[in-house]
Amino acid sequence: MKKHVFLALLGLTCSLIISFGSIAIAAQVFKIASLAPEGSVWVNSFRAFAEEVERNTAGEVKFKIYPGGIMGDDRAMYRKMRAGQLHGGGFTMTGAAEFVPDFRIMAIPFLFKSYDEVDYVREQLLPYLKGQFSNKGMELIAMTEVGFIYTFSAKPRTTIEELQDGKTWAPSNDPLTATFLQSIDISPITLTIPDVLSSLQTGLIDTAFNSLYGSIVLQWFTKAPYVTDQPYGYAYGCFSMSTRSLAKLNPEQLRVIENAAQTHFSELLKSTRQSNIDSRAVLAQQGVSFVKTSPEIVARLESHRDKTIARVKGKSFSETAYDKLEAALNSYRN
Repeated sequence: MKKHVFLALLGLTCSLIISFGSIAIAAQVFKIASLAPEGSVWVNSFRAFAEEVERNTAGEVKFKIYPGGIMGDDRAMYRKMRAGQLHGGGFTMTGAAEFVPDFRIMAIPFLFKSYDEVDYVREQLLPYLKGQFSNKGMELIAMTEVGFIYTFSAKPRTTIEELQDGKTWAPSNDPLTATFLQSIDISPITLTIPDVLSSLQTGLIDTAFNSLYGSIVLQWFTKAPYVTDQPYGYAYGCFSMSTRSLAKLNPEQLRVIENAAQTHFSELLKSTRQSNIDSRAVLAQQGVSFVKTSPEIVARLESHRDKTIARVKGKSFSETAYDKLEAALNSYRN
């Protein structure tokens, strides 16, 4: 009898040891969503990042990725994060700016003249933006890039008057684009990004803004085959996770995520820029026409940029954010 009791206790003890050991090494799986479609440079880079994290944490930290907007738009992703259904997301600038308004500061139309300016300003602003995300219970893991964006249209749009004749899209909840377009007497039609292609197909809009690569990935160029060959602005996004979800990790796991993000999102920056370069030739082969505008028109548009800044500063983004942007840009240019 004693022998049977001993064996039973021994078996129970072993079971508990195995059970507790399984709990200790159970993987922490983070659910991450993005509007970026499967197969794009953005999703490919994120998968490479996720694989490195899983490998360097011995499988203790994993990411489940939901690309292509299957979890909804930026707003829906953020709601699901707050409800605990998602742990993070690859957000567009307009999406992230809904919970961190200062994140839209670099999207002012006709602001940057080169990627060198962009890179310098981004590095100067990054510590401040990380702090703003942290204040909202979010962690800015990395900034991502769409690149310089251009005007895509069903007809050539090389003057302000031609722009006024179009039916122009503005992203939902993007006060910078809306205010800028209103300053040149255009009443934009606001839509979420997933609704743009169908709206181009039906004729609800005939003018939209995208990077060269983005227009191919999202197929917008098929209904808007004219590109005004002057950047309208700079578009970007971010990979952000909730502070609450990251609190489940130990310092070493957090370090792995930080190192992997530094590696893969830096490479993503290079990949995105190369994809935009390559896309120019691809679009030309597909019959897309690049049409030039004049320096005089650009100067007029830049004057409307300044009017837009005066109207939205302190409303769409803080004066502090703008002062930091202006200081960084002046520092680079001087």
